[in-house]
Amino acid sequence: MRRVVYPGTFDPVTNGHTDLILRAARLFDRVIVAVAVDTGKSPLFSTEERVHLIGAALGPRENVEIIPFQGLLVDFTRQLGVSVIMRGLRAVSDFEYEFQLAGMNRRMAPDIETLFLTPAETYSYISSSLVREIARLGGDISTFVAPAVQAALKERFG
Repeated sequence: MRRVVYPGTFDPVTNGHTDLILRAARLFDRVIVAVAVDTGKSPLFSTEERVHLIGAALGPRENVEIIPFQGLLVDFTRQLGVSVIMRGLRAVSDFEYEFQLAGMNRRMAPDIETLFLTPAETYSYISSSLVREIARLGGDISTFVAPAVQAALKERFG
């Protein structure tokens, strides 16, 4: 069975994220969306809320599993018996960080490969931080996130 881990904070999940998940679901038998608990950031939504919002944004998918994880991604990936990590690249600005991260992961776990996918051009400019900022300022985020995510952000920011 071909499986892939797609890690992230998903705070909140955007249409760019869901685009990548759905495209990966066509390439792999199983996509494990790994929601980071130890983010080094102060997430707007709890881990449980982020897991729930991803599920709400995707709807029922037989070959997609959404689970939280703690610790090193390579350790989590190995525990699952998965050998591929998927990362999204929106723009050239993402490349340097993602390249460095992939190199560190390869150094720690040479048996695990990193695969990069780019979202559809429609979503290449969307980021969770920009969505949060627009929502906080009362802007329209309906084209950037699923309705459930839009409602959760509206509830959070009023």
